[in-house]
Amino acid sequence: MTSNRLALCTAALMFVGLTGCATKNYVRQQTAPLAEQTGQLEDKTAQNNRDLQNVDSRAQAGIQQAQGAADTATQNAQSASKAAGDAEVAANDAVHRADSLDAVVKGLDNYKPVANVTVTFGFDKSVLTKDDRDQLDTFAQQLTSTKSYILEVTGGTDSTGPAQYNYDLSQRRADAVVQYLASKYSIPAHRFYLIGIGKDNEVAPNNTADGRRQNRRVQVQVLSNVNGDQQPAPAASGNGN
Repeated sequence: MTSNRLALCTAALMFVGLTGCATKNYVRQQTAPLAEQTGQLEDKTAQNNRDLQNVDSRAQAGIQQAQGAADTATQNAQSASKAAGDAEVAANDAVHRADSLDAVVKGLDNYKPVANVTVTFGFDKSVLTKDDRDQLDTFAQQLTSTKSYILEVTGGTDSTGPAQYNYDLSQRRADAVVQYLASKYSIPAHRFYLIGIGKDNEVAPNNTADGRRQNRRVQVQVLSNVNGDQQPAPAASGNGN
């Protein structure tokens, strides 16, 4: 009897052991695919996160580039608007100065043009050449016998380049002539009426080389009181000295 019980117990234990092993194997078989799928999902999630970060970085870079282009376009538009405004102001100023001189001279009926000289300049130049100085020297000899005069000095350019630059260049050319005459012949500043007209008053067509050369000039005109009355001369304009 005892032997039978012992055998039964042993068989039961063996059955339980076998059942436990079978259960563990079954669980492993069932959970292994789940664990693999979970790992794959985690990998896909990580890849998706990386892709989203890359897309976001590219989007931010694109936004910054677009904003930079927009800012540059705005600055260029503002600069162009300012340049146009400056050119308009300079043009109006030149017209005003020319009108002012015309009004002053018309107001002094006794002042008449009695002599003039024109010197020309190289492209983008405002320095007198030896030939220019020789012409001015010959011209200045007439002033020693002229009474109660003023000198109208008009600087011009050809049509090449921006309007504002040409106004400045024409002024520098006129300045060069005034400084030469004033320093060498002791002509006082109040006798000069200086005008820089840029390309606004051409004396020859700008579509030929010779025409452009003629427009790159400074013209000096002597306006004299032919009756000899000592009327006051108009105030000097520009930077003549």
